[in-house]
Amino acid sequence: MTVDTLVVGAGAAGLACARDLAAAGLRVQVLEASDGVGGRLRTDLVHGFRLDRGFQVFNTSYPQVRRRLRLRALRLHPFTPGFLLAAGGERLRFVDPTRRPRQAGDLRPGRLGSARDLAALGLLGARDALLPPAVLRRAPEAQTYAALRSAGGVETLLRPFLSGVFLEDRLETSSRFFHLVWRSMLRGTLCLPQAGIGAVADQLAEDLPVRLAAPVAGLTDDGVRLADGTELAAPTVVVATGAAAAAALLPGLEVPAMRSVTTFYHAAERSPLAEPTLLVDRDGPVLNTVVLSEVVPALSGDGRALVSTSVLGTGAEEGAVRARLGELYDCDPSGWEPLAAYRIADALPAMPVPLRLSRPARIGPGRYVCGDHRATGSLQGALASGARAARELLADRGR
Repeated sequence: MTVDTLVVGAGAAGLACARDLAAAGLRVQVLEASDGVGGRLRTDLVHGFRLDRGFQVFNTSYPQVRRRLRLRALRLHPFTPGFLLAAGGERLRFVDPTRRPRQAGDLRPGRLGSARDLAALGLLGARDALLPPAVLRRAPEAQTYAALRSAGGVETLLRPFLSGVFLEDRLETSSRFFHLVWRSMLRGTLCLPQAGIGAVADQLAEDLPVRLAAPVAGLTDDGVRLADGTELAAPTVVVATGAAAAAALLPGLEVPAMRSVTTFYHAAERSPLAEPTLLVDRDGPVLNTVVLSEVVPALSGDGRALVSTSVLGTGAEEGAVRARLGELYDCDPSGWEPLAAYRIADALPAMPVPLRLSRPARIGPGRYVCGDHRATGSLQGALASGARAARELLADRGR
C-alpha cells in the first residue's frame, strides 16, 4: 500500500495524529512494535481479571477527550470525588463539598487542617476552577511545593495525593501543570471504562490501518526500516513512541527524565473498603490503593475484590507492600492472591521548572515527533501532542 505518512507507535499520541491525518485525506499506516494498541493505555486479562498496565484514571474534563471519544460507549464508572488520607492511624476524608456535602465532615477546622488552611484551599480551588486555562498557563511558575506553600500552607495536606499524580514526592513538578490538573479534577469526573483503560485506545484505533508486531529499527531517507529488514516508504514519518524509543530513532532529540512506578494487583475474598474511593498513604511507602472492583465490578472475573496499589520506583517487594496494605485497610491480607506487578520505568515524563507545556513536532524535513514527553504527562498531553504533529505536518503539505 502506498502511504503518505507512516506513524511509528500506536499509543494515544500516535493514534490521535493518525486519525487527524486520515480525516484530512492522507493515506496513513500506523506501525506498532507490540501485539496491541494503546502504549501505556493497555488492559490485560489475567485469571479473569482485567488489569490496566499501571493504575489509571480517566478524566472526562480533558478537552481532547471530549473532542475525540464517545464517552457513553466507554460505559464510565466514577471514583468518589475525593480521597481518604491514611494518617497517624486514622482515615480522614477529603471530598469535594460541592458534590458530596454530607461526607465533608473532615473539612471542619482541626481535622484535615486549620481554618486558615481550609480557607486557603478553598480559594485555590475556586481560582483554578474559574480561571481560563490560558491564564493558568501564563501564571508565574514555581515548584508545586513552593506554590502550595505560598498559597496558604496547604502543601502538607495535598502532598500525599499529588505524589501519586506526579509520581514524585518532593512536588518539584511545575506549578503551571499542577494548576491545570487541579482545574481538570475540579471540573471533571475521574472514572474508569467498563472494560478497563484499554477501551480508550481501542476506540481511538477504530478504522485505522494499524500493523502490529512491526518494530521499527530505524528511519531511512525514504521512510523506515523494520527490525526484520523490511523497508517501508513514505514522504513523511511521525515518531510517536515513548521518550527512550524516540531518542533512539531520532539521534539528538531532547527528551525529559522519566518517573517510575510499580502497580501491584491482588485478589481478596472480601472487599477491604466498600466504596470506590482512593486511599492515600501519608506515612508509608504506598502512594495510593483502591478496590477497583468497587469502581467497576466487571473488572473482577470471579466476584473477588480487585485491589490496585501503586508505589514509587520499580524496586518495591510484594510482601512489604502487602503488609502495609494490612495496616491501611485494617485487615489480614495474608490470603490475598497476587495477580500481577507492573514495574513501569517510564510511566510519566518529569515536568520540572521551567516547563514547556508543548513542544514543536517538526524536527526536520518530513520528520515529526509526538508523545506526552513533548507536552505534559497526561492523556490530554499525549492527545494534544499528536494533534499538534498532525497540524504541523498538514501545514507543511499546504493543507
